[in-house]
Amino acid sequence: MNHSIRTKLSRAITNLALQLPSYTSERRLAEQTCLTLLHSCNTLTNLTQIHTIILKLGLHNNPLVLTKFASTSSDLNAIHYAASFLFSPSNNNNNLLLYDAFLFNTVIRAYAQTAGSKFKALEFYKTMFSYGVLPNKFTYPFVLKACAGIGDLNLGEMVHGSLVKFGFDDDRHVQNTMIHMYCCCGEGVEFARKVFDESPKMDSVTWSAMIGGYARLGRSMEAVGLFREMQVKGVVSDDVTIVCVLSACTDLGALELGKWLESYVERKKIPKSVELCNALIDMFAKCGDVDKALELFRQMSFRTIVSWTSVIVGLAMHGRGLEAVSLFDMMIEQRVAPDDVAFIGVLSACSHSGLVNKGHYYFNSMEKNFSIVPKIEHYGCMVDLLSRAGLVKEALEFVQKMPINPNQIIWRSIITACHARGEFKLGESISKKLIRSEPMQESNYVLLSNIYAKLLRWEKKTKVREMMDLKGMKKIPGSTMIELNNEMYEFVAGDKSHNQSKQIYEMMDEMGREIKRAGYVPTTSQVLLDIDEEDKEDALYRHSEKIAIAFSLLNTPPGTPIRLVKNLRVCEDCHSATKFISKVYNREIVVRDRNRFHHFKNGVCSCKDFW
Repeated sequence: MNHSIRTKLSRAITNLALQLPSYTSERRLAEQTCLTLLHSCNTLTNLTQIHTIILKLGLHNNPLVLTKFASTSSDLNAIHYAASFLFSPSNNNNNLLLYDAFLFNTVIRAYAQTAGSKFKALEFYKTMFSYGVLPNKFTYPFVLKACAGIGDLNLGEMVHGSLVKFGFDDDRHVQNTMIHMYCCCGEGVEFARKVFDESPKMDSVTWSAMIGGYARLGRSMEAVGLFREMQVKGVVSDDVTIVCVLSACTDLGALELGKWLESYVERKKIPKSVELCNALIDMFAKCGDVDKALELFRQMSFRTIVSWTSVIVGLAMHGRGLEAVSLFDMMIEQRVAPDDVAFIGVLSACSHSGLVNKGHYYFNSMEKNFSIVPKIEHYGCMVDLLSRAGLVKEALEFVQKMPINPNQIIWRSIITACHARGEFKLGESISKKLIRSEPMQESNYVLLSNIYAKLLRWEKKTKVREMMDLKGMKKIPGSTMIELNNEMYEFVAGDKSHNQSKQIYEMMDEMGREIKRAGYVPTTSQVLLDIDEEDKEDALYRHSEKIAIAFSLLNTPPGTPIRLVKNLRVCEDCHSATKFISKVYNREIVVRDRNRFHHFKNGVCSCKDFW
């Protein structure tokens, strides 16, 4: 609201206060005037003035005015102020009958939507009963949203029991919110699925709630599977559903399904909200087609900071650091203020492309030019930048000068750099400190174990592994996923579960012979086992990405790209072998690992071995 309108509203409030005697005899006119003022109110100052008028007019026991006052307070993020007035002892001792479900629903909804106040929503839900007011079907979606924000499964189950008791469990809106609530409560996703399966009438919101729940929990295969079931049943998706499925595609690296979703949006004329466009950009960038992500970004008529950040992060992951930096500078030129996430994106771009000086410049500009205090994530990016550039000692000095305590992620970046640069003594020392501070974090033991293997200290390596076994820890197995003919296939090291296993291993043997003929030499130092060289070569051949590549060579036309998603970092030997495979078989091979994208073509990788 502009200054002149605010001035007029303030004058109207003042005039009303001066003319109170004439209004008190006309209660209905007074009520209507207060409702009008509340409707136009957009500042806390005006709200307090209207509060005074309500008291002077004796409308503090008017349910309609009180409910509107609560609603307006909620819009102004001042529900605490409204509640202290509405439920003060002086206001309600003799007027309990004036408090209805509509008023309570307004207050509960406001608290459910206010950060850090979800428990207050539950408190007022309990207060309803003490006032003798029974909940209705509109009450429970707000209460369930509060439970979702709290994430307490037991609390959610109690509310579920209550709404069943009052007979609202067959209301579609209640069911949809209940599915969302259970998906937000830790192990509650199976309860959500039970509510979903038992829903007599399902709309697109019901499907979106369940699909979105699966996607948020990382159960992306189930999210995609449910979406396909939705299509079979002929339920038309809306933009919310598409955003949820795009999130699952992003997690899986399912580019073909993502492309189909884009065409589905066009065919069904689904409105392209900013959120949907951002989700498409993020999906294309993280599924390996960053040029398409850039194209969609440039077509947007209105962009948010999320739009810019999605492309910057995407370019960073693909090793196109100079383009990411250029886009970040363009964003600032267009007066789009970067946030802390945008800085993580540009610092990551510098890290993946070895732009050390640029990284220092952007890090120093955060507080100096944009008043953004660096967080632990930004310090982590700088440590990663220095570590990847081989500046291990500089990274350690940077950590020692940090104004905040480094977390375990930062220390692991330095240990990884020590491992890559041969600084084994330093890596061993830091790994031991990490184990003392995080005795139940299995990755710390794996890092130390790998260092001992590099040093050929097999006895110490065995002791570390035995310690892990005693604590019930297991190393995360490497796996690789590939999308083929609208299906996702996952392979682990030594996998023989596929019905084409015989042909796959024959193809792997062929691959091994052909790339050796082209000059490939197995990097047996990557096999951290006390076995002979021949067995080490055999172990390397069984890595999951090599199995996935062989599977793809068997099942795709010559010359077509191969796209893989690996759950761990690509090992040095697989990186070397994949370069040779791309040249020998004339295939572009795109691999997304835990850290970045690798584009292999004609025997060269986009990361230029900077990974």
